[in-house]
Amino acid sequence: MLGLIGKKIGMTQVFDADGILTPVTVIKIEDNVVVANRTVEKNGYSSCVLGSFDKKKSQTTKPYAGQFTDVCDPKRTLVEMKDFDREATVGDVLKVDVFKDVLFVDVEGTSKGKGFQGGMKRHGFAGGRATHGSKFHRDIGGTAMASTPSRTFKGKKMAGRMGHDKVTVQNLRVVRVDEDMQVLLVKGAIPGPSQSVVIVKKAKKK
Repeated sequence: MLGLIGKKIGMTQVFDADGILTPVTVIKIEDNVVVANRTVEKNGYSSCVLGSFDKKKSQTTKPYAGQFTDVCDPKRTLVEMKDFDREATVGDVLKVDVFKDVLFVDVEGTSKGKGFQGGMKRHGFAGGRATHGSKFHRDIGGTAMASTPSRTFKGKKMAGRMGHDKVTVQNLRVVRVDEDMQVLLVKGAIPGPSQSVVIVKKAKKK
């Protein structure tokens, strides 16, 4: 699976040759260094370990830094790409030109955290009528049953923590690959706030 580590910069809009406006998300592709390779003979599967974003030496423990010896400076983000579709040896630096011939990508990120929310916002409940005297407006309704077993089952949709989940948006069209600025422009929105780390992979379903 072809993929790289990137950073969400934000959203903007571009015009094509016909003057059609397209909303796009700008993804900055920092240098992705091949830290290690997993092989079928040694590990039982094939993958490529990529690292990106330099980590301060004062915040790096010796055991963590050991995997970067003779390769590069310690990296803050490590991602293992299984069945990497490209020849890559340890120490190689991959840039945005990896996606030069890719038309569609899947983007994986962490959605914005929204804290503790009620059932209506968290699960999209309709609630009760807004009319006077209803006495049922934004409640979640009954959560258990009167007969045996009279308890609330695990997994019941109730109020709780919302957001900050792993989310993957599939089949986003690549609008532009800018090798000078090392950015990737994809049509549409991707999860997470600006400056958050995202994983960009070649689309599985395209």
